[in-house]
Amino acid sequence: AAVAAEARFISSAKGKGLFATKNIRKGETVFVERPVVSSQFLWNALYNYRACDHCLRALETAEENAQRLLGKSSLVLPYPDQCSIRKDLHQQCPQCQVTYCSAECKQAALEQYHQVLCLGPSRDDPTHPLNKLQEAWRNMHYPPETSSIMLMARMVATVKQAKDKEWWIKAFSQFCNKTANEEEEIVHKLLGDKFKGQLELLRLLFTEALYDEHLSRWFTPEGFRSLFALVGTNGQGIGTSSLSQWVHACDALDLPMLQREELDAFIDQLYKDIEKESGEFLNCEGSGLYVLQSCCNHSCIPNAETSFPENNFLLHLTALEDIEAGEEICISYLDCCQRERSRHSRNKILRENYLFTCSCPKCLAQADDADVTSDEEEEGEGETDDAELEDEMTDV
Repeated sequence: AAVAAEARFISSAKGKGLFATKNIRKGETVFVERPVVSSQFLWNALYNYRACDHCLRALETAEENAQRLLGKSSLVLPYPDQCSIRKDLHQQCPQCQVTYCSAECKQAALEQYHQVLCLGPSRDDPTHPLNKLQEAWRNMHYPPETSSIMLMARMVATVKQAKDKEWWIKAFSQFCNKTANEEEEIVHKLLGDKFKGQLELLRLLFTEALYDEHLSRWFTPEGFRSLFALVGTNGQGIGTSSLSQWVHACDALDLPMLQREELDAFIDQLYKDIEKESGEFLNCEGSGLYVLQSCCNHSCIPNAETSFPENNFLLHLTALEDIEAGEEICISYLDCCQRERSRHSRNKILRENYLFTCSCPKCLAQADDADVTSDEEEEGEGETDDAELEDEMTDV
């Protein structure tokens, strides 16, 4: 599909932005984008959220998905023909048994990075350098997850396998870069108080598992921190779910009124029961780097939003309003609840997690508001910040 937007440099303070190249109607898809690299989160995979190792497509049928989230193997979903999962197409890597949703994904992974990262028979060997790296990461980064060391591992593996290494190094270098002290802040955010010691441990394990002389800079303390900050700043959360695919398909069915009401009631109840059992962890989750999407600046009144309607890593950017040719396309880095808070609270979250102060029309209009948060926000300020960042990163 044609892309209705292009990236342009705005200023050294703001960096790049994304601008409409033609008039876009509300509800229209601005573009569909595939990530340069992506990876499922490690705890998410460990807890049996089964996803294609390449494109993150959910691999369970909608019924299996619902049964696992409910902890109830007897559950039967109506309209099973509305489930889009094709198990007959699933394939495994013959060496290490990771699963793919199709022969195409298996081949794409092998061609881009999997030759370097395939664990082969060492898959369950805790002393293998890649397993040591993943174990160390899991011990530092508990759910809710916002990033994965394996995204960085796939970046390295991609360059290692590439015939044209410079092309890939250039592709990764176009993502927003930060100064050293900004990088430090982002890494601190991802690793918490012990970040210096943990970062050094990760770097040593990362080097042991993946060192490559073409990329020697990425393995130095500064280069590794930059890589970390790049992923922390530009990584876009990806969520897939065969159950939500099934629900969308059921919503589109043309049913007699009584059956429609029964089905809607069944689905509402199902989600309530699942929430009791599994909380908000419904999706297969990971993150990816998207060249165009990463150029989208934030606004507290966004005119576009990202979603993953194809149940894989293909990101759809959809217009929330009519957008005119030449107008900047903005998404929100905050979830709906955060956007409703005071300007002061919104900017506190944005400064801490994305290192900027917002000057969107909404923030400018509220610029004269007192710099205090409303009472209930004041009470909740302390404990909610981290939870809010996590929500934002994985909210899809």
